[in-house]
Amino acid sequence: MLFVFRMLLMGLHFVLAGVLGVILGLCRPFNPDNSRLCARLYAWPAMCILRLRVKADVRGLRDKPESCVIVANHQSNYDLFVFGNVVPYRTVCIGKKSLKWVPLFGQLFWLAGNVLIDRGNALKARKSMLTTTHTLQHKDTSIWVFPEGTRNMGEELLPFKKGAFQMAIAAGVPIVPVCVSSYVKHMRLNRWRSGKILIRSLPAIPTAGLTMDDMPMLIAQCREQMRECIATMDRQLQAA
Repeated sequence: MLFVFRMLLMGLHFVLAGVLGVILGLCRPFNPDNSRLCARLYAWPAMCILRLRVKADVRGLRDKPESCVIVANHQSNYDLFVFGNVVPYRTVCIGKKSLKWVPLFGQLFWLAGNVLIDRGNALKARKSMLTTTHTLQHKDTSIWVFPEGTRNMGEELLPFKKGAFQMAIAAGVPIVPVCVSSYVKHMRLNRWRSGKILIRSLPAIPTAGLTMDDMPMLIAQCREQMRECIATMDRQLQAA
């Protein structure tokens, strides 16, 4: 019963947050800080409804360079709410072009200045990536990417795709890894206290001077650091 009640509240919240986000986007369309504000709009009420306790140590995000590529592990659709309160200033996200047609959320996502990529069209995708590189170099804006490309459902990190690392190397900006503990299989939304989640950002990985030949090493370094961090947070939660 509690689970059903929460899902009803979450559905209402999703619609209301979408309406408010679209209004914000219409008032200042494509402002790169709209994403942060909309993420907060979704995240804080959702955490209250779901009764998930999120403890975040994100000093690396607060102290990040003005432009960087932020990479995070992707577990479920709940990531929108879990990560929402740690999205930093002037940070946009990369998403599939099809998101644009999701009622309210898609329009909000577009108006918030996020980057929509048509993955089924290689030429258009390449042009979008070039635009993104220009944004990183000249507009003091960071880009948030889920390098696994799809949800891992709380299992082992999936192989990382190249896009985020290509952008970082091409723009010469650092990569900031952000990790969330494996929460999907441990949430108990039918209980009053649904669970605890840890989020941690790692030190920035510089890319200045790297070439595309260095990309496999960079991907391996970033993935291993994130894997170790997630494993450490999971052990902390189990011990508690």
